[in-house]
Amino acid sequence: MSKTKKENNKPLITRDWLAIERTKLANERTFLAYFRTFLVILGTGVTILKLEFFSDLKSYGIILIIVSAFILAIGIYRLFRVKRTIRKHY
Repeated sequence: MSKTKKENNKPLITRDWLAIERTKLANERTFLAYFRTFLVILGTGVTILKLEFFSDLKSYGIILIIVSAFILAIGIYRLFRVKRTIRKHY
């Protein structure tokens, strides 16, 4: 049996457990940053579409709404991928 396999059977010490918790919280903060960006870009796109003052920029508003959906999808994908990686390693 390799050394790493033996180490994986040991219970986590407090320092390691806290490091894992910090990693989980950092992952959630990163998702919230993606979500904030999504909301701002979506709001800007909707505002451009709704205000008559920006009638020349309607296509730009539609592009912003589509981009915001991609940003949200990337954020959700990354959140679950990192959660799965954390669970797999610990």
